[in-house]
Amino acid sequence: MSTPTLDGLRREGEAFMESLSREYYRAQAGLQPDAHFQEIYARHAALSSEDALDLTRETFRGTTPGTEDRRSARLMLDWVAETRVSRALAESDEREIAWEGSAMAKLDDGTRIPYQRIAIDLANMSDRRDRQALERARARLVNAELAPLRRQRFERERDLVESLGIGPTYNATFAEVSGIDLAVLAAQCEGFLRDTQAMWDDIFREAVRDKLGLDPREATRADALALLRAREFDAAFPANALEQVVRRQMAEMGIDASANGRVIVDAAEREGKRARAFCSPVRVPAEVYLVLRPHGGQSDYRTFLHELGHALHFGYTRPDYPFEFRWLGDNSVTESYAMLCDHLLHDAAWLRRYTELGKADVAAFLRAAGFEELQFLRRYCAKLLYEVALYGGEVPWDALPDLYVETLGRGTTFKYDTADAFVDVDPRFYSARYLRAWQLQALITESLRERFDADWYRNPSAGPWITSELFAEGQRELADELAQRVASRALSFGPLVRATEALVSAS
Repeated sequence: MSTPTLDGLRREGEAFMESLSREYYRAQAGLQPDAHFQEIYARHAALSSEDALDLTRETFRGTTPGTEDRRSARLMLDWVAETRVSRALAESDEREIAWEGSAMAKLDDGTRIPYQRIAIDLANMSDRRDRQALERARARLVNAELAPLRRQRFERERDLVESLGIGPTYNATFAEVSGIDLAVLAAQCEGFLRDTQAMWDDIFREAVRDKLGLDPREATRADALALLRAREFDAAFPANALEQVVRRQMAEMGIDASANGRVIVDAAEREGKRARAFCSPVRVPAEVYLVLRPHGGQSDYRTFLHELGHALHFGYTRPDYPFEFRWLGDNSVTESYAMLCDHLLHDAAWLRRYTELGKADVAAFLRAAGFEELQFLRRYCAKLLYEVALYGGEVPWDALPDLYVETLGRGTTFKYDTADAFVDVDPRFYSARYLRAWQLQALITESLRERFDADWYRNPSAGPWITSELFAEGQRELADELAQRVASRALSFGPLVRATEALVSAS
């Protein structure tokens, strides 16, 4: 085997990422029953070789902090390290995807429900007894079959990452290659949970009592799904108008929602299609899939806008950028663009213009949106704190389920199940990406309002600026670097606290 070069890794990386992304899209969209990741990794074995790791690790260590060479080298090292670990975990990931596509939960009366539909059904159930019965069946299934698979995966992942020779621990390795200081972010999360506790206590009690008729002390995560579904607003968000409304708004802002045909929407109902929407960039920027399995109502609008933000980002990325700036980087950036789009549902004027909500309903919807926003922010702060412990190695594996229930319960007040301790985890600290994305989105929104007025989303000058100054750059910059370039401010939770307070007090 010849000695790898950086340019050689880039060329092969392009073909590898296209094959892997296409396989993921087809398997998760229900277009094929199984994923075959191991075959793809085998065809591109050089990317996960010891030589490739040595090359990118030494290149990174030989560059000067703050330079473009350093930026490129960090992205390449992060990617090769992830590819090396992912190849070793590919069999586990294939088993999990196959399991999710075929698993059935069995209710007490013998009724069988496809695992892929459970989240949708829980959100749409109005009878709590039915909801509890389905949640019990889900937890039994997960505890018996999925949780052991996931625990085994995380145990192996931690060992693999610590063997890379980049940092002494999993957490130190992640911080080195991602550019994210986990200790700083964890401290910010603790501060956010503390600073918003009183606001959360008030709106949590009100929402659970008024909308679900429950004692707040008894509410579970399954109840949270039903509460966040907000079915009372469905009529104002007709399913048959979804794509037309969003495409019209994007056109008014000066953006083609298909990125000149590069973004392809897959919203068809299909057996085996995962419940959670996703965006799959198969060729950046030439071929990007937005996959949605509709749940109904406002949640579909929010989800579609979120995934469209991802799709437009990839679809408008500069085609002349090198591989690492188009495909790789800090996913906090693409998540911030997704949130920039889905947070349009937090704007009263946007809601009046593009939905069928009346003035009184807009205020009620915004208060509900404020509850949802704060719940998710607190949930992800708690997830980050829990995942720092999961990957940190100081808490025994057997003790993690109880820590999960305690930490998530402290953050959200909803009761969680120990069965989900290894299932409700996004690998490689993706919770950190989401949290930084929230922070970045708030700063970008403030910047857009300053540049293009409060109704920037229908200003025909805003779209071209967004595509050229934000989307076109791919993920070349870290989230905190982008925040300084666009808003001249550091990432923090301050803007999010202010925005959430405004939502929950809407009148």
